[in-house]
Amino acid sequence: MAGADAYIIAGHMAHIAFIGLGVMGGPMAGHLAKAGHRLTVFNRSIGKAKSWAEAYGGEVAITPAKAAEEADIVISCVGNDDDLSQITLGREGAFRTMRPGSLFIDHTTVSARIARQLFVEGESLGLHCVDAPVSGGQAGAENGRLSIMCGATEPAFAAAQIVMQAYAARIIHVGGAGAGQTTKMVNQICIAGVLQGVSEALRFAQAADLDLDKVFEAISGGAAQSWQMENRWKTMAQDRFDFGFAVDWMRKDLGLALEEARANGATLPMTALVDQFYADVQAMGGNRQDTSSLVRRITRA
Repeated sequence: MAGADAYIIAGHMAHIAFIGLGVMGGPMAGHLAKAGHRLTVFNRSIGKAKSWAEAYGGEVAITPAKAAEEADIVISCVGNDDDLSQITLGREGAFRTMRPGSLFIDHTTVSARIARQLFVEGESLGLHCVDAPVSGGQAGAENGRLSIMCGATEPAFAAAQIVMQAYAARIIHVGGAGAGQTTKMVNQICIAGVLQGVSEALRFAQAADLDLDKVFEAISGGAAQSWQMENRWKTMAQDRFDFGFAVDWMRKDLGLALEEARANGATLPMTALVDQFYADVQAMGGNRQDTSSLVRRITRA
């Protein structure tokens, strides 16, 4: 496509509008600035945008539309479907000022429905859209080691990949519009099941009065090994949950998966059960705790 990818390949850094500077978006935008791209940023909290600009340079816009006016590429990382709709299709949304041929990349975890809607809306305006949710958490964003799953046309993905390399360790083109979001749902379904298994295993080991460090050493190198076990077993054993990916966000993500399953006919009994277990954790006050706080609802023997 004669758009953002050609502009970068020609030897120029792109002018990028980055919308959403939270715990994920802020570091990702920072990697783009360090790579030499020119950034204009927007955040709902103007103070956060100004702080980011002071740290990394670039300009601050007062609306998504203003941020996108001169941009070759617009990248968003916001909260949910409503936020995404507002910053793209709203009265002051980016789609109102983006130029034909420019590229839109969304890193928000949202429904496949809105990803497909934005693809259609963008296509009618001559825009190239990529739904590109990420995995790897805050640490992955800060270290530039995110995994990104993409739904897009081949040309749009090729253009987006060049830019996303600034903050990603793995970038996979899964399929067409919405495929990135449905793949992120697969990711969250797997995490939910693994964390429930690790939670039960930990409580079982405690009930058996085993040395938890020795248990971890014995099983973490075999078939039971997982990222969750490697990174959360010790903190779960210490009842430490004040970090990581919040339960509130996990419930949002599992809700998206369950909604999509109702549409495509998939059966997700374990996911529905763990979603309700997370509701228990919320009732215990664990809304902002890491997803590994799932173990809290299983009482010690």
